[in-house]
Amino acid sequence: MNLPYAEPFRIKMVEEIYQSTRAEREQWLKEANYNLFNLKSSHVYIDLLTDSGTGAMSDRQWAALMTGDESYAGSRSFEQLQNTVERITGFKYLLPTHQGRAAENVLFSVLVKEGDVVPGNSHFDTTKGHIEFRKAHAIDCTIDEAFDINDLHPFKGNINLEKLEAVYKNHPKESIPFCLITITCNSSGGQPVSLENMKAVKALSDQYGIPVFFDSARFAENAYFIKKREQGQENRSIKEICKEIFSYGDGMTMSSKKDGLVNIGGFIALNSEEIFRKASNFTIIYEGFITYGGMAGRDMAALAVGLDEATEFAYLESRISQVEYLGNKLIEYGIPVQKPIGGHAVFIDSLNFLPNVSREEYPAQTLGLEIYKEAGIRTVEIGTLLADRDPETRQNRYPKLELVRLAIPRRTYTNNHMDYIATAIKNVYERREEIAKGYKITWEPEILRHFTVQLEKA
Repeated sequence: MNLPYAEPFRIKMVEEIYQSTRAEREQWLKEANYNLFNLKSSHVYIDLLTDSGTGAMSDRQWAALMTGDESYAGSRSFEQLQNTVERITGFKYLLPTHQGRAAENVLFSVLVKEGDVVPGNSHFDTTKGHIEFRKAHAIDCTIDEAFDINDLHPFKGNINLEKLEAVYKNHPKESIPFCLITITCNSSGGQPVSLENMKAVKALSDQYGIPVFFDSARFAENAYFIKKREQGQENRSIKEICKEIFSYGDGMTMSSKKDGLVNIGGFIALNSEEIFRKASNFTIIYEGFITYGGMAGRDMAALAVGLDEATEFAYLESRISQVEYLGNKLIEYGIPVQKPIGGHAVFIDSLNFLPNVSREEYPAQTLGLEIYKEAGIRTVEIGTLLADRDPETRQNRYPKLELVRLAIPRRTYTNNHMDYIATAIKNVYERREEIAKGYKITWEPEILRHFTVQLEKA
């Protein structure tokens, strides 16, 4: 008999979590103005709001914290990080930042100006926010298969080359600072991009003289899917695949709180000395000196270790298999989810789940609130609230999919927790016909409203 799969790690420390009552949860939601971001973590039983900075570090990472060099300039920990990033990505120039959106802020301050267009595959919220804050426009060129939850295309994060070339043809080169490839593509369901597509995007972009950059928060998970799904890649190591991925780009931004396996941190990595020098000025203004950029030395040391651990197959198989386990449980219960299951999260299609809630009443947010009321599980809306308003018309933008994301923290929960989550969602699904009303906005900020929006029952 073949041995069953077991995780390639053992648990060394545990943290107690509180199981609340439904009455408590309903009161807490009211106090939070029906925004799950406003809940206290102590009021959450299983927290799937994000996989960003919420994972568990390894013993080697904790040991690295103790060796951190806190020198303001020229830190030894920076050298360790720089050497690791160059070895894994091939990029020579490194600027640390305190997290991924800070990396976007620094890089876009150099490259993006008013009136520009930035094509790519389903830009995520902060990325689009940074672009639109600069009065530029993000253009989604994702393949159409990404928006059919039942299509089993193995690389739903791919960029449609015809859509991309149309952008290149219809806008002057001077107004296209770069093409952005997000790996994996969060907004389309944690879906990967194939090496073949990256290579083709780079060739097309070179033809028009447009640089290519990567939003690389989950690059290691993307490499895992390439190894598992792309013909001819099955015998290569994750690190070999990563090196080829980044060979098709001119630079990258990184939220290290994902595939860096740390609780804080980010960076920009580049080939261009000219862009590096310009970005260095903004790093100093916004973040800190260029050899720490908002990170403590100990955190850079832990990140250097984390990047090595995250690019090992055994870790990735354990991590992604758990996400797939939850996804398959939900499919078994008849829950409409984005298929195939993505790398860091399971995405529920709220339009099919809650057919009686109108889009004007935010069905994905409504579903997230119902899941929390049912079992104390915090999720996040990837729908109309996150899509925000059109910066010119100020009307709601309605994305093709209204999703609830169940983002699984790394090395944090067991499969018993996955079973609990699946059963709770099944319970909500069984009473879905009773849920006919959603929510309306009582207050929202000018941009990135989903983080702080206030709601009430419609």
